[in-house]
Amino acid sequence: MAKSDRLFSLMQLLRTLPQPVKAATLAERLEVSRRTLYRDIDALRIIGAQIDGEAGVGYTLVEDIAMPPQTLTRLETEALAIGLAEVQYRGDAQLAHAARDAMAKITATLQEHQQRDVLHAVSQVYRFTTHEAAAVDISAIRTACWDEKALHITYEDRKGVITQRHVFPLAVLYFEYAVMLLAYCNLRDDYRSFHVTHIRAVEKLSESFRPHRVRLLNDYVADLRSRLGERAKDLTL
Repeated sequence: MAKSDRLFSLMQLLRTLPQPVKAATLAERLEVSRRTLYRDIDALRIIGAQIDGEAGVGYTLVEDIAMPPQTLTRLETEALAIGLAEVQYRGDAQLAHAARDAMAKITATLQEHQQRDVLHAVSQVYRFTTHEAAAVDISAIRTACWDEKALHITYEDRKGVITQRHVFPLAVLYFEYAVMLLAYCNLRDDYRSFHVTHIRAVEKLSESFRPHRVRLLNDYVADLRSRLGERAKDLTL
């Protein structure tokens, strides 16, 4: 790992791990010797990061000047904390991990009194139910949406009928009780919504539908509005 990448990773560990963080823990996560870890801590201090602690005691990131302070109101800070906590609950493993990292990065840019607001937010997110786990990697579906690449999916409907579908993935929607893939299905020559937990296999294809994505999305929204009527008047994707 290049030193610049290692220093970035070290800063992220200092942001996210319970503090003070032992040098042994940091060295193990970065897969370096303690001597290299100590040099990296000194390098971060030289460029302005305020890191308290020393060998044998542990390290605490006091102020992260690598990122400019955020000017957020208490209500905005609370909204961020609630929103990202919800993503950690609803998202797949990669999305949940990204939400935790994002919250750590944002918190690191806040002033001290704002960081206390994050830790002692009045509103909290708790869920006592679990959702059915998907049989496939949802991140592969999200990546195909971003890359605008076709997917080949094996899909089992509610009656247990299994079909092979060639689809253009348009969006992943997180509803209260289900995660849905919105797509254009070439088998049915129409728009379809697929329960992600009913997708048994997924393969990302090289075929791109980029020139058609905006039109497909707009047509899909128009179709949903026409079928749902008044309930969908504010629907946007």
